[in-house]
Amino acid sequence: MSLLPDRHPNLDFFVLDIADAVPKDDMASMEHPLFSLATKPDMRHLEYRNGDNVLKIRPSGLGLPTIFDKDILIFTISQLMARKNRGEPIGDTVRFSARELSVATNRPIGGNHYKRLEDAFARLQGAQFVTNIKSGGKIETRIFSLIDEGGFVRTDDERFRLDYCEVKLSRWLMRAIETDQVVTITHDYFRLRRPLERRLYEIARKHCGNSPKWQIGLANLQNKTGSNAPIKRFRHNLREIMRADVTPFYRFEIDENDMVTVRPRSVPVDLATPIIIPEWAEEQARAHARTLGWDYYALRASWMAYAHEETAKGNPPKNPGAAFVAYCKKQENLRS
Repeated sequence: MSLLPDRHPNLDFFVLDIADAVPKDDMASMEHPLFSLATKPDMRHLEYRNGDNVLKIRPSGLGLPTIFDKDILIFTISQLMARKNRGEPIGDTVRFSARELSVATNRPIGGNHYKRLEDAFARLQGAQFVTNIKSGGKIETRIFSLIDEGGFVRTDDERFRLDYCEVKLSRWLMRAIETDQVVTITHDYFRLRRPLERRLYEIARKHCGNSPKWQIGLANLQNKTGSNAPIKRFRHNLREIMRADVTPFYRFEIDENDMVTVRPRSVPVDLATPIIIPEWAEEQARAHARTLGWDYYALRASWMAYAHEETAKGNPPKNPGAAFVAYCKKQENLRS
């Protein structure tokens, strides 16, 4: 199965920061399946354990939050991280238009925005997460939701068009933003069709990262994804995804003993001569990033990856500073 088309090629969101949101007991949001992979209302009550640490998830009246509901969190967290990296003050509330959300997450523009957003907000705010925290000989129980509030304003006319949306993130997620507990993901994440594909990418991004490989047993991988399919069906679904081979940046393999191996599609090359960007180029690049409304560090990482690839081919940048600034100017021209 191929990737979804890039619905907004001229309005590229570039790269996103996704909260690797770690609660007080160090259970990261990518470590356990907090979001349902079901396409119908999922009313299960879930419980995950890691030693003495416990995470319980209780569904809202519309069920558990879905992996597609998570797009809203990715978008809002990305906006706050971009502001933070530009040195701007941030709060826990983000206001945006439905169009901005659709463009950033590769969704069609228009349609039943009102109903889809209302249901997503209800699941994100209504589902309860319960964790236990052990400290100083005491056990503290915390109950929270992923967002404190979510809503939208519509025009008061016959068409009732959406004017803007507003999301207030929970204290749990804000701690992740304030302490930089985030990792960068690719825009192609939003082009993955299947919920399981998205979850597998998240797991690979968190656990494999840039390492040469990462391995896990099939049963443990299924537990991490949150899939409740029979193991035989899960294996079949994984093999289908492997045959399609469209997971961004990562490739999955499975052997006869049900050991799953994840490898990056290109392993970073150790360079004899590091690529150093001078301070003057950093300053100019930051200015271009502010103009674009992009995360400077993501812009820099993108160019560095390109420079490393060219160096590995025998074409290192002769003047890294000038090359980096030229790259930033090119991105600005493409955006304008």
